[in-house]
Amino acid sequence: MTQSKSNARILVVDDEPDLRTLYELTLLREGYQVDTAGDLLQARQLLAEHAFDVLITDMRLPDGVGQALITELKAAQRSERCVVITAYGSAENAVEALKGGAFDYLTKPVDLKQFRHVIASAVNSPVTSVLTAAQTTPVTQAGAGALGQRALDRLVGNSACMRQIKERILKVATSMAPVLVTGESGTGKELVAYAIHANSHRAKGPWVAVNCSAIPEALLEAEFFGAKKGAYTGSQMDREGFFQAASGGTLFLDEIGDLPLAMQSKLLRAIQERRVRPLGSTQEDVVDVRIVSATHKKLADEVAKGDFRQDLFYRLNVIDMVIAPLRERTEDLPELCKALLSRIASEAGIATPVLNADALQQLAGLPLAGNVRELENLLHRAVALGDGTSLQFEPPSQLRRDTRQAAGSQTPQKEAEAIPADLQHFLDEQERNILTRALATTDFNRTAAATRLGLSLRQMRYRIARLRIDAPHQDDAVVAPD
Repeated sequence: MTQSKSNARILVVDDEPDLRTLYELTLLREGYQVDTAGDLLQARQLLAEHAFDVLITDMRLPDGVGQALITELKAAQRSERCVVITAYGSAENAVEALKGGAFDYLTKPVDLKQFRHVIASAVNSPVTSVLTAAQTTPVTQAGAGALGQRALDRLVGNSACMRQIKERILKVATSMAPVLVTGESGTGKELVAYAIHANSHRAKGPWVAVNCSAIPEALLEAEFFGAKKGAYTGSQMDREGFFQAASGGTLFLDEIGDLPLAMQSKLLRAIQERRVRPLGSTQEDVVDVRIVSATHKKLADEVAKGDFRQDLFYRLNVIDMVIAPLRERTEDLPELCKALLSRIASEAGIATPVLNADALQQLAGLPLAGNVRELENLLHRAVALGDGTSLQFEPPSQLRRDTRQAAGSQTPQKEAEAIPADLQHFLDEQERNILTRALATTDFNRTAAATRLGLSLRQMRYRIARLRIDAPHQDDAVVAPD
């Protein structure tokens, strides 16, 4: 159970007395109860005597490594959130600690402002139990907020792979470890990423979704890190970057595999150092974001080809989540079709059509290379061709030809990359990114965001609803597939 500052108990393990005292005094000023240890032996004695909310440990100790404590706590299924302190530049140690179960990490010399942020996040992070894969009931989180549960409910399907995805979401949501979501186009990668955010202690913070493939290369640095007035031609005011806008929340980097190499290097530094320097600024901003990224590409292959930095891949892929294509979970088709038809009918203002067994079997026999997005398009067309109460699919030969064309559009040719296969979807993504950024910079105040974009509030509401943009604290928020 998450503790308040007045009674949260923290154990600090460090062999340097001055640093140990500094951490202790900082935490005491924040209202925490603090115990300290100088080595593994003392730490183990205290852990045997007391339960703690947070364990802070240096990686290098006189009688071993701090990671050993994390391993032991995890094996004993204890609830302490663990924060490790590593030497400057030891990115590998930090990644290994996160993979080993650490909640978060700090690098020496420790920035006290960042230290307070990280510990506050650890104290406020809920301790959850994850359902086992053997269970067949819908995955729910005990005590989950309505936002988190709705985010899980949008992941429609009860196949084994979908249950595993939901269980993994609940497990990884409670740490700060970067997550890489992979899967074919249209499988719902953004839905999974958002569910991680919505079920984390950062759910009330900003959710900033970025389509990395949609930003011109010349604007990448300003978009990610912000810019000062006059930093470049046409820059008439200070502007936040994605990292600043997402501070205290989650930054979702969609299609991360499309970032050019030069920007990959700058992104790696920002993730490791948790600091960004806006264009035209002499100062760095400390940023507190959780990184979740996604791609339809096989990044390991991109690394082998030299198109993606190996160190960035290693840093992003601390936790990996692979979403199965629809053809590998056809048992989810009935539930998916029901949910999609309900949404399509609601938007069209008609009664929900019934999908008969023959039509369902016909859909199950298609390759559906575009996955859920393609299925939704097929159902949209069937509703449009129907009589308002029943669905009308095109002849089987035409359906198969359409799905083959959809599969062909996935071929990675330069011409296909330059010309969108789905212009409306491409334009919607562009508009969605702009609106999301404007909302994030105004703390999701729709009136202020509308004013900033030169829109009326009514126009803003219409666009938010049409593009299904999620905003924190909105009960009727809906997330669209990636």
